[in-house]
Parts: sequence; C-alpha cells; structure tokens
Amino acid sequence: MKLTFFIFVVVLGIIVAVHLAMNARVGEIMANPRVANAVFWTIGAVMAIIVGLTGWEAGALGTLKNVHPLLLTAGAMGACLVFAIAWSIPQVGAGNFFIILLAGQVIGGLIMSHFGWLSAHEPISLVQMGGAVLMVAGAAIATMAG
Repeated sequence: MKLTFFIFVVVLGIIVAVHLAMNARVGEIMANPRVANAVFWTIGAVMAIIVGLTGWEAGALGTLKNVHPLLLTAGAMGACLVFAIAWSIPQVGAGNFFIILLAGQVIGGLIMSHFGWLSAHEPISLVQMGGAVLMVAGAAIATMAG
C-alpha cells in the first residue's frame, strides 16, 4: 500500500471521529441526539445533492435499476448508526468509543472480505487474524484501564 494512500485513509478516520463527536456534542447541547442527528443528516443530504449535481452525467440514474434493493438500505443503516453513535459517545467518552468502534470495523471488514460480501473474496490470513486479536485485546486494555 502506498504511504500517501495510508495517510489519506488515516485522515479520513480522523475526520469521521471529529464529525461523529461533533454530532454527539450538538445532541448534548440540544438535549436531544435524535433531533441533532436529523439536522446533521438534512445538511448532509443537501450537500450530497449539491455535490451529486455538480458532477451529473446524463443517464446516471439509469443504472439505479441494477442496484439490489437491499443495498439501498445503507442510507437508513447509516442514519441509525449515527443516532447510536451520538448517544454512545457521551456515555463512554470519545476516546474509548472510537477505540472500540475501530476494533469492530476491523473485525467486520475482515469477515466481509473473507466471505466476499460486498467486495472481492480475500481469505483472512493468520497475520490478519493475529492483528485483529491484538487489536481487540488492545482495545479492551485501553478502555478498561481508566
């Protein structure tokens, strides 16, 4: 993997952490994470429409018929996920939350790759399995130490 791509993905991870913590903070300030999340998703939807329309190609929506309907539930899944995150961060703190979340993402990604769900089939190697075990152990140590 190229170093520049690695750095890019790390930066994306930082942005995700900041974004979700901002959403949680707005939920705390408003004393209602559901309303705060609805505001965030509305702003996000407007931004997605603006970005989508600036790169619009004739017939782009024509391929939507090729997408399995189950895949379109990702939007609802994302909204529920952000609701849960906005509620969870104040419960355990941003640091602990993201350590645990990252461990879950790694496990989920490895399982999805191993079985070829949503991407190419890439069997889990012993090194990857060992890394995942170390990550979960590290997450447990880091979050239970405080």
